[in-house]
Amino acid sequence: MSESMNGKPITLLFSLLLIVLVPQAFAENEDTIVIMETDMGRIIIEFFPDVAPNHVENFIKLSQDGFYTETLFHRIIEGFMIQGGDPKTADPTIKMNEWGTGDPGYSIDQEFNQLEHKRGIVSMARSADPNSAGSQFFIVHQDSNFLDGQYTVFGRILTDESFDTLDKIATMETNTNNDQPLEAYKVIIKDVQVLDRSELGVMPESSAPTMSSEVLEPPTDQIQTFKEYGISFSSPAGWLVQTPTVTSSTTPQIAVVGPKTSVSMPAISVRVDQTTKTLDEHIDMLRESLNPLIENKALDITGESKTQVSGYEAYVIKAIGHFQDSNDVEQRVGFSSVMIREDNLLYTLQYSNNLQSFDQQEKYFKEILGSLDLFTPQPMQTGISNNNELAREISSSDDEEISEGGGCLIATAAYGSEMAPQVQFLREIRDSKVMTTQSGTAFMTGFNQFYYSFSPTVADYERENPVFKEAVKVTLTPMLTSLTLLNYVDIASEEEMLGYGIGIILLNIGMYFVAPTLVINIIKNRKRHC
Repeated sequence: MSESMNGKPITLLFSLLLIVLVPQAFAENEDTIVIMETDMGRIIIEFFPDVAPNHVENFIKLSQDGFYTETLFHRIIEGFMIQGGDPKTADPTIKMNEWGTGDPGYSIDQEFNQLEHKRGIVSMARSADPNSAGSQFFIVHQDSNFLDGQYTVFGRILTDESFDTLDKIATMETNTNNDQPLEAYKVIIKDVQVLDRSELGVMPESSAPTMSSEVLEPPTDQIQTFKEYGISFSSPAGWLVQTPTVTSSTTPQIAVVGPKTSVSMPAISVRVDQTTKTLDEHIDMLRESLNPLIENKALDITGESKTQVSGYEAYVIKAIGHFQDSNDVEQRVGFSSVMIREDNLLYTLQYSNNLQSFDQQEKYFKEILGSLDLFTPQPMQTGISNNNELAREISSSDDEEISEGGGCLIATAAYGSEMAPQVQFLREIRDSKVMTTQSGTAFMTGFNQFYYSFSPTVADYERENPVFKEAVKVTLTPMLTSLTLLNYVDIASEEEMLGYGIGIILLNIGMYFVAPTLVINIIKNRKRHC
């Protein structure tokens, strides 16, 4: 009784503190001003913490920490907006084609509001995911109300000087292909100050920001139903949902891909197969298939259990993949795979992501599992081709090259194995995606010269050493998985090919071609000296 009575004053005191401190925090940020200085002039920003408190706090903290200093306005579109806040623009070692892809290493949830995107408004940039804002922001040059309710407005610029600076930057000459300023040094943010409004002296009175009369609903999760696969679930808002071409028994029939950042590339795949085996038999088969990866220390199992998922009996396994890039830097990827057997169908759902963001974004996978509904496919279809026939087609096309020696190290490693269909899928991606643009064709021409400078040697060594051939197959597995991401995106321009296709291929060159080849060359050189 006395404990309860003693607790009440404490609880009451805590509640009163919240009532007092929360408005006080908002009031403090309302009086906070950020000044950004460039060669084109100063930009003075005030904030709206009452409608976007988290965005305001984030922007002010980044400003105080010097995050924005030496970054620049990397995207300029006259009559629309100027965009900045990418830390990659402050790093002289990073190429300009990567500008616009940087972030602070985290994201914040949207705070869409009814403030209109009028001239001088400061709003937060983001990807397709509404909850992907980080550090990049934009300042509206001319009224852009089509953005209302889709991006978080959190501030606006003040004073005639700020608007003059905005006009000077917005009318700069830019690269017509990517809207980057030709004289980028002029829009470097050389200094950032965080001040109290009172420190600026007498400021002109500003009118209240324009509010939209419409109640704007933020993007919401979408129900996705695939009658042909007998599955329905709710996909996260802003995530891309596609049904890639099925070319093997391991290709996902449904792919749900989240926004890529510097520390995350979330992806959820769905595979549905007809089966006469029990769930336990499939569990044993999965464990057996993972053993080579575990023995080669490429995969660590972090947990496995039988459980219930949306009322269905399920098996859940979690793992961490360990890969080293060409700089011997370990790349760690988290995996969570769920298997459900229902009505002679095996449903496999897998979530993968950079380990740094795995736990944070696993909630989206759990939400999909929580909304899962399974039913009889209409009509019955698994989308699986006859893998034996597909493998024979690939084998026949590679027979001449492989039998003569040399050739492609990938085809040699996969020859006659269950990976042959995936290699064929890789070739189809090359022909249908990479080779359809001028950038892709030019890249592949140069890449082939580099690749075939060492591939025949490695391919011959694979034929001489079956153990090494199996090791190459193990390293090819995650490579082929990442390359299939090209099938999930529509590449409609040269820039997108450079951003998606060539970027993924280069990643795999470093991780799975260059490093192993250097090791093999060292081994062969040692053998010559012995």
